[in-house]
This record gives sequence, structure tokens and C-alpha cells, in this order.
Amino acid sequence: MVLDRVRLTTSLLKLDIDGLRRGIYSDKYFENIVQVLQWAKEAGYTFKGNSPRDLPVDPSGFPVGDVEVEAQVFTRRSPFVLVAGMDVALALLRKVTGYYNATQFVETWNTLKIEAVNDGTLIHYDGHPENVRPSLKIYGRYRDFAMLETPLLGILTRASRIATNVYQVLQAAQGKPILYFPARFDLPEAQPIDGYAYWLAVQRYNAETGSQIRPFVSTDAQARWWGGRGGGTVPHSLIACFLADTTEAMVAFAEYVPNDVPRVVLADFNNDVIRDSLATLKTFWDHYLAALIANDTHAQQRWTLYGVRLDTSANMRDVAVEPDGEKGVSPQLVRLTRQALDQAWESWGVSQQWVDAARDYCRRVKIVVSGGFSAARIAEFEAQKVPADIYGVGSSLLRNADDVSTDYTMDIVRVKVHDQWIDIAKTGRRPNTNPDLKPIDLSFWS
Repeated sequence: MVLDRVRLTTSLLKLDIDGLRRGIYSDKYFENIVQVLQWAKEAGYTFKGNSPRDLPVDPSGFPVGDVEVEAQVFTRRSPFVLVAGMDVALALLRKVTGYYNATQFVETWNTLKIEAVNDGTLIHYDGHPENVRPSLKIYGRYRDFAMLETPLLGILTRASRIATNVYQVLQAAQGKPILYFPARFDLPEAQPIDGYAYWLAVQRYNAETGSQIRPFVSTDAQARWWGGRGGGTVPHSLIACFLADTTEAMVAFAEYVPNDVPRVVLADFNNDVIRDSLATLKTFWDHYLAALIANDTHAQQRWTLYGVRLDTSANMRDVAVEPDGEKGVSPQLVRLTRQALDQAWESWGVSQQWVDAARDYCRRVKIVVSGGFSAARIAEFEAQKVPADIYGVGSSLLRNADDVSTDYTMDIVRVKVHDQWIDIAKTGRRPNTNPDLKPIDLSFWS
């Protein structure tokens, strides 16, 4: 990774090496390519055609079966992409480059020359199709790695798309934490690489801005590749189990869940965010005050209400919002909630001795908003100075629509003919370079 040079290992990645070598993850036409080139090799075939290109060398006798190529891998997401998944791609090249000799796989990775950028690299693109900046360059005998194009591109596309989406959301949030909530919207098998891409974006944003945002994912699998753990508070289903009594559900949560798990009340179950937030806040305060009087720091932590989460459905208008007000988690609802939390202590009849503590207790409660948030919506909240402290973001981080397409492509841009490299890119493409490309030693992934 570009920020700390720590790379993902093959033992951590748990790749299906046998399946990858046999091509079960590859588009079938790459299997056809390998068969054609292998046949050409075995038949001793040499080039007999007429190239329409003005070649600088006579191709007569060129052994097509052993053709060596320069392949470049790139994306055209504009204005930039945050590269993720490169370590996985390099691990594939190390473990899967080669060919089957009867039933035995012969590794030929050490014949390749590889140049790549590191995970966490930002690659800018001006939108012109001939000005792409490659993330990866592969030089070597094509039939040894042709079958890898599909999984290589798939890994880089998915991981870089999510990393870039997260990075743009972080920019929109201007340093506020982003909770990563899309696990329920995709296959469980994707969680490790998705969570890694999210973590990578957080690290890049922190390094650039001097922020200290902590990554927060909802499952352990999402944190597997970077050594973290999943986290969470309460779902709506817990409140349903307590017959819609949000406060009682949160009291049980505080009683039985370890102190290091933040107490965040999910306040929208009854579509009355302020009522349920204030009821829970007052109950927690009573327990907290008793602990404060007893000088019991452990109990104080247990009964500290860390936050209130607003997750009002987009088709619902909270009872606190004006009849013609915006539905869902609206700026007005957040502002009303913040005001109610800040002033809650005033109705508690707190003795003068504890007024400052009660006021601070209320004002420290953070507001978490979730439900349909994207970079654009977060930017609107920030522009309006809505007092949200934390954003929970889900399915928008998986988006691959036209405006955020991160699809990677691999082009053969040069071939080696009689020891001379010649340009042979598809018309409209050309060989490109990138100053961030560095030579790679694939032996790391042995």
C-alpha cells in the first residue's frame, strides 16, 4: 500500500489458485486464445500473413505461439481513481502465470517483467481516450497470462470503484466519520475486498488531510484484510423484540453489551425521533448521575449515550417535521433533534451541583444519519451546515453507474518481433506510461 508499503499476502487472500489456473473465472475466449497459441507453438507455426501496419521489422518467421507482449491495464474513471486491489492482482500473476503440461501446472511467473502502482495511489485522467495512465504493465509471453485478464480486471475494477466512491464520500463529509454499511447489498464473499477498499480510502484521506478518522465496518469479514473488527450498535429488530419500546431496548443493550460498544439509540422506529431520543437520554442520565455520585467510572461509561441515529425511511415524514416538510432524514429533522438534545437537561430538574454535567452530557451526544446517503447528498448537508456528526453510507458505495464507472481494461499495446518491440495497439489506443509505475518483484507472493 502506497502509504505504509505493507502488502497483502497470499495466505491472507485465500485465493482459489486451482480454479484460477483452470480458467473457471475467465471469459471463454481467453481459453480459446491460449489453445490457438499453444497449437501454433506445437505446430511450429510462423507468421505468414500481411500486417496492415507499417512494421519497422520483417515479420517473416515470427513464432506467433511464443509471442511476447506488453499489456497495459488502465481505467478511464474521471477525474481520478483511487487504486485498490493491486496486491491481489499481483498475487494472481505470481501464483497463476504459467501453463499445464499434461496434468501438471508449470509456473512461469519469473519470466514476466511487471510494473505497477501501489494500492492507495491516486491516478488522474483528463477524459481523452489516448491519455490513460496505466495502473499495471505486464511484459512476457502472452499465452502464460492470457487467462488472467478477466479476474485481474474484475478485482481491480471492484476494489478501485469502492475505494474511489468512499474517498469521494469522505471528501464530501469534510472529515466527518463514514460508517461502511453496504454488506447486506452484495455477496458475503465480497466483504473482505470491499472492506479493504473502504479502509484504504480512509487511510489515503487521513494521510492527505491530517485527519484521524477511524475506519468503521459492520462485519468482521470486511475488516479481515487490515486486522480490524466489525462494529455496530442496535438494529430495528431489537426494538421490535421490546414491543417498540426504544428506551427499554436501549437499557437492556447497555446492561448486557460490553462498555467498549458505543451506546447509539436507533430513534426512528416509531417515527418520533425526538420523543424516543429524549426518553432514552433521560433514562440513561439517571443511571449516569447515580454512577457519577458513586464515582463509578465503569458505570459512567456504561450509561453514556454516545449518539442518536436517524434512519427515517424516505417515504416517511417524522412527526416533528412540518406537514409539508421533507420526508426521510431531512436537514430540518436533524436540526430539531440537535436542538432537543442540547436543551433536554433543562426539564430534568437537575440540582445546581450537577447542571454543568447534565448540560455537557446532552451536548456530547452525537447525531448519526443513515438511509440513502451518497456523496452528493452528504455534500448538500455539509453545504447547509446540517449538524450531523457521522454519516452511515450503504449501497451508494457500490455504485458503478456511468458517472462513476471504474471499469478496467487490458490492452496489448506492443509485441516483440525478432527482439524488437513494436507498437501494435488497437486503433484509438496507444502505449502509455505513468510516473507512479514501479518494478515489482513477484517473489513476495511465493
